[in-house]
Amino acid sequence: MLSDFLSGAIVIGFVIAGLFFLRFWKRTRENLFVAFALAFWLLGLTQALLTFTDIPVEERSWLYLLRLSAFLLILGSIWVKNRRTH
Repeated sequence: MLSDFLSGAIVIGFVIAGLFFLRFWKRTRENLFVAFALAFWLLGLTQALLTFTDIPVEERSWLYLLRLSAFLLILGSIWVKNRRTH
C-alpha cells in the first residue's frame, strides 16, 4: 500500500516536471523544452502503468521500451540543439 502511494507520488512528480518544462517552452519557444516535457510524461506513463496495472513481471519488458524512448528523446533533442548552434 505504501509503495503504491509512493509510486503515485512519483507519477505526479513526473507530470509536474513535464508541466515545468512546458512553461519554459511557452516563454522561449525552444523545442528542447518540449522534448523534456514529453520525456517526463513518458516516464510518468511508464511508472503509472507499472504501478496501477497487474502486469506480471515476465511481461513488463515492453514498458521499459517507453523509458528507453523517453531517454532517446532527450538525447536526440540535445543532439539537435547542439547541431543547430554550430
